[in-house]
Amino acid sequence: MTIGPVSAINYAISGMTSASQQLDAVAGVVSSGNGDLASAAVTEATASADFKANAAVMKTADKMMGSLLDITV
Repeated sequence: MTIGPVSAINYAISGMTSASQQLDAVAGVVSSGNGDLASAAVTEATASADFKANAAVMKTADKMMGSLLDITV
């Protein structure tokens, strides 16, 4: 299955939104002082890596879109 740049951007936005929600949840756990801080740290690290990976997808899709526009113009 091939994914075009616009679909990749949509997937990246969805992934970044999910990672952001996870980071918000972790911030709530840490600020309240209730909950497992070790688990919160793992979730924070995972969500941060997810966000960075989706940002890289967004950059690549943007470059692809630019290349496609250069070809068609």
